[in-house]
Amino acid sequence: MPKGPSGEKRPADVIGAAVMVAQIAVGDVEDVKSSGRRASGIAGAKARAASLSAKSVLI
Repeated sequence: MPKGPSGEKRPADVIGAAVMVAQIAVGDVEDVKSSGRRASGIAGAKARAASLSAKSVLI
C-alpha cells in the first residue's frame, strides 16, 4: 500500500481511493490529521508577526 507525504496509508488504485473518500465523507474513517510541524509553524509565524515593528510590516 502506497504512503502519502506524511506516511499515512493510501489506496493504490482509483476505486480504492474513491471508496476511501466516500468513507471519510460519511464519517466511517477519520481524515488525515495535521502534523505537529504544521502546528509549530503556525505558532512560529504568529510569534514572528507579533515581534515585527509596524514600520517593517509596511515595507
